[in-house]
Amino acid sequence: MWLLYAAGSAFFAGVTAVLAKCGIRRTDSTVATALRTCVVLVMAWVMVPVSGQWQGMYTLSRQTLLFLVLSGLCTGASWLCYFKALQIGDINRVVPVDKTSTVLTILLALIFLGEGITLLKTAAMVLILAGTWLMIEKKQSREPVSAGRGWFWYAAGSAVFASLTSILGKVGVSGIGSNLGTAIRTTVVLVMAWTMVFVTGKEKEVHTVPRRELVFLGLSGLATGASWLCYYRALQDGPASVVAPVDKLSILVTVAFSFLVFGEKLSRKAVLGLALNVAGTLLMLV
Repeated sequence: MWLLYAAGSAFFAGVTAVLAKCGIRRTDSTVATALRTCVVLVMAWVMVPVSGQWQGMYTLSRQTLLFLVLSGLCTGASWLCYFKALQIGDINRVVPVDKTSTVLTILLALIFLGEGITLLKTAAMVLILAGTWLMIEKKQSREPVSAGRGWFWYAAGSAVFASLTSILGKVGVSGIGSNLGTAIRTTVVLVMAWTMVFVTGKEKEVHTVPRRELVFLGLSGLATGASWLCYYRALQDGPASVVAPVDKLSILVTVAFSFLVFGEKLSRKAVLGLALNVAGTLLMLV
């Protein structure tokens, strides 16, 4: 069952990237992150009593709370980097770099969770890294490609923090319900996101967000909430080194929708890179 939840997480994560891209054409990425987190927070806390996990608040240990807070901080940092990268770079180049968090998650799971690494997993990591390298080339698009490599460093930062999120989240939800864990983490992300808005002096921009982009940000928040609920439910029952790779298959959804919505086309070289990424991910399941 956890595999189905991981697949659901992948689908909603793929949709999230496209909806978020539509919501940050004119809106600052930090402001956008804060606004959409509000939607995710409401959705996350609504699911707590619905799933009957509210009583877990009274049995929450300090260690579990600590790891959930740390996981939330990493998630917030990952989001801020990710949506900044999406704002200044092509979605088909940003997403593959972000998905390299799979490799980092496997390595961290080996070190901190004792999850073994085999020759197949090693081969899978090589395929994913090779596929990512092929996919970050310049490609055709109906929209102008941002100059410079700034998007790459933001995307790389997103990958690093996302991998830390998976490990800390695995520990954090080991003693409580996954929905409650998600809600607590989202609260931390919300505080962090709005803190960044005020620290950077962008609070006035909240009132100038176009309605159309606000709708897309709301929809991306709903998709993110659905992805999270599926992802941490999968983490609770399945190994992090497998759940994370399945979740990263969201790249297929993202590529499909980015073509339909933004006209971002993959060259033959990039298609090969996508195939290697998917092959590497599927190899994790063997």
